Amino acid sequence: MAQSETVQADARRFLDDRGTSASLAPNGLNPATIMEKAVRDRIVDSYFYKEQCFALNEADIVDRVVEHVRFIGGTHGASQRPSPFLCLAFKLLELAPSDAILDAYLRHGGEHFKYLRALACFYLRLTRPGKDVYEMLEPYLEDRRKLRRKGRQGTSLTYVDEFVDDLLTKDRVCATSLWKMPKREVLEDLELLEPRVSPLGDLEDLLEEEEEEEKDEEEERGDDDEDGVNGARDGASEDSGEVRVKEEMDVEDERPRTRSRSP
Repeated sequence: MAQSETVQADARRFLDDRGTSASLAPNGLNPATIMEKAVRDRIVDSYFYKEQCFALNEADIVDRVVEHVRFIGGTHGASQRPSPFLCLAFKLLELAPSDAILDAYLRHGGEHFKYLRALACFYLRLTRPGKDVYEMLEPYLEDRRKLRRKGRQGTSLTYVDEFVDDLLTKDRVCATSLWKMPKREVLEDLELLEPRVSPLGDLEDLLEEEEEEEKDEEEERGDDDEDGVNGARDGASEDSGEVRVKEEMDVEDERPRTRSRSP
């Protein structure tokens, strides 16, 4: 008789110290050990994970994000309680969704699904190779939707593009140490990536345009100063001429008076 397969809905099998049945992530890391053990223990023991993340599938993730995720972050508060965002990211590590499902997460627009996109970007950064991370995350550097970030220092305002930039440049985000990803310049030198073109244009061209504008402004200021100096000189010469004319007229008026007084 064939042995029936048992499906465990919680994280006991996933986090078994004797090994895990989950396959390695595309970047070669074990998804069960991507997050630090202290963070994993807090997530598994949290009330949100036990109540809202039990027996979830990929479709349920969307509902949980829309209903419960109101900010991005790792752990917060005096007890370092894990956020719903971090708990659902850990659940994605268990589920290991396919690229098609992740693409569906990323393509959801509107204010209701902005945290779903942030969650998918965070998961991609944890599990995908550097080349795929740059190609899949860089298009969302133009997403200017607002996000709330909550951490040890309180709640702050950020944006989707800033969060994606943190994922591409920083070593630790949302209480999770990110694996060291090769820099984009290295992948470009290896011809694995094409040079990225910014929506604002080429940086060197922008700098040259700024320098030319500054030079033109300085030249205009110099011309205005010269015109002002010349105008002041002309005004002074006219004033001096008027003074001289007045003095000559006064002298002519005084001459006949002196003659009439003489005998």
